[in-house]
Amino acid sequence: MKLTENPILASKSYKDDSFVQWGPEGEHHWSKHYPFCGGTFQSPIDIKSELLRFDPALRPIEVQNYNLAPDEQLTLGNNGHSCEYKSAESSINLRHRYTAAQLHFHWGSSSRPAGSEHMVNSRQYAAEMHVVHYNSEKYPNISMAVDKSDGLAVLGVLVGDFNPAYEQFLKFINDHKVQVPGFNVRALLPTRLDEYYRYDGSLTTPPCYPSVLWTVFKNHVTISQKQDSVAIPLHSNFRKPKLIDSRVVLVSFKEGKYNLLCFVIEGKGKKKDIALLLTWLKKQLLVVCKSLPQWLWLMWHHLLLAVFYTKNVKYYLCL
Repeated sequence: MKLTENPILASKSYKDDSFVQWGPEGEHHWSKHYPFCGGTFQSPIDIKSELLRFDPALRPIEVQNYNLAPDEQLTLGNNGHSCEYKSAESSINLRHRYTAAQLHFHWGSSSRPAGSEHMVNSRQYAAEMHVVHYNSEKYPNISMAVDKSDGLAVLGVLVGDFNPAYEQFLKFINDHKVQVPGFNVRALLPTRLDEYYRYDGSLTTPPCYPSVLWTVFKNHVTISQKQDSVAIPLHSNFRKPKLIDSRVVLVSFKEGKYNLLCFVIEGKGKKKDIALLLTWLKKQLLVVCKSLPQWLWLMWHHLLLAVFYTKNVKYYLCL
């Protein structure tokens, strides 16, 4: 599908960097101008093993139209926050179809080389790439989707030490705005797209809307020492990890303290859906437990009924 520059300046802006100051002291003032930045369900987070819950329903990420022909020009611009490729008709299918709008980076500095936003068990990586998508099934562009609870989906890629694919745009990084030939964006992602962390969070820059379905890949990619030494005008543009706020981090692979199974349940289900889920859950419990005490089954039965008849929100049922 042909790429064109995305008209993201509409009724709402995707990001507003006019007041952004990076670092702990700068972040402390964000909420004065953008209240969501001081709210709950913020990103990034420190992904700790004890928070993880295995979800067997999470399938490998399938990207579409990520291999761009050289004649499909992209716009690389230094916007003072990160380096962005504005545009893309590339897409992924998650809960909805999400169309790629842009990608950008968060870096450290020469004095503090670690600059990823997400951490894994308190380990911070050299950098982090975000491929930002909007829910194109429901919204015409990213500006209309940015503040909606189901508006955005971001692929987060942790960056380590060597990847030739990054040469294609790092050589342009000091230019304010330049047209770059299309390339294979898939090459910037990890080889394995079936291992990842999934949670509900926010934009990591103002206005910090809690509208992002995050997918952070377990396996990091690499960047060469030569690439990493490029004189990058943007540095230390990462946000520190935020409170987990009782959220569940789902994983597509078995890892974590408990290796529990989790089921994502949408509120206000139909009776038929409830019956099907109860029957399926009972079978799964029988497989795991071999025998199922009546009191345990009744407990889950009443819990599910209560969940399905409450307000229309999302629940995580973990076994």
